[in-house]
Amino acid sequence: MSLTLEDLKKLQADYPDYRMELINGEVQVMSPSGYEADEVSIELAAQLRNWVRPRQLGRVTGSSAGFVLPNADTRAPDVSFVKAERLRQSPRSFAELTPDLMVEVKSPTDSVTKLRAKIQDFLALGTQVGILINPEARWVEVYRLGRGPEVLVDGDTLTVADLLPGWQVAISDLWPLVFD
Repeated sequence: MSLTLEDLKKLQADYPDYRMELINGEVQVMSPSGYEADEVSIELAAQLRNWVRPRQLGRVTGSSAGFVLPNADTRAPDVSFVKAERLRQSPRSFAELTPDLMVEVKSPTDSVTKLRAKIQDFLALGTQVGILINPEARWVEVYRLGRGPEVLVDGDTLTVADLLPGWQVAISDLWPLVFD
C-alpha cells in the first residue's frame, strides 16, 4: 500500500516526537542524529543563517523542515537553504519545492552510501548543491549535478559561490570544540 503526504501528516500528528520521511510511498522513521552530528548541523546552519538573513538571500532550516519534492517524496535534510525569490514566505507545513542547497551530516547510525544516494536524489530533482559532512572522519563532500564530489578536509574552506557569493566557513570550524 502506497502512503501519501496526508498519511504522513496524520502520522506526524499522532507521533510528534518522531521525525519521518515519505520515500517511494513508504514512511521511514528517522533515528536521532547523535550529539556530535547535531552539533555540526547546528554550527553549519548558524554559519549559513548568519550570512543569509542580514542579506535577505533566503531561508535556512534544520532537519525538522520537510520538503514535498517533485517526485511526491517528503524528505528533510539536516540543513537546507532556499533562495528568497523561490520562497517568499515560509509555508505553515512542508515546502513544496526542492531546496537550492541541502546538507546531510553523518551520524553514527547513518550509512555514507545512503546519504550520498539521498544527495543524488535531491540533485536529480533540482537541488543545485548537496553537502555531506562526516564529523567522525573529518571530511566534507560537495556535490553538484553531473560532477564528482569536491572533498574538503581541515585546512580547506567551504564556499558555495554560485548560491552564496562571499560566504565561507573553514572546515575546522565545523567540528565541535574540545574543552580543556
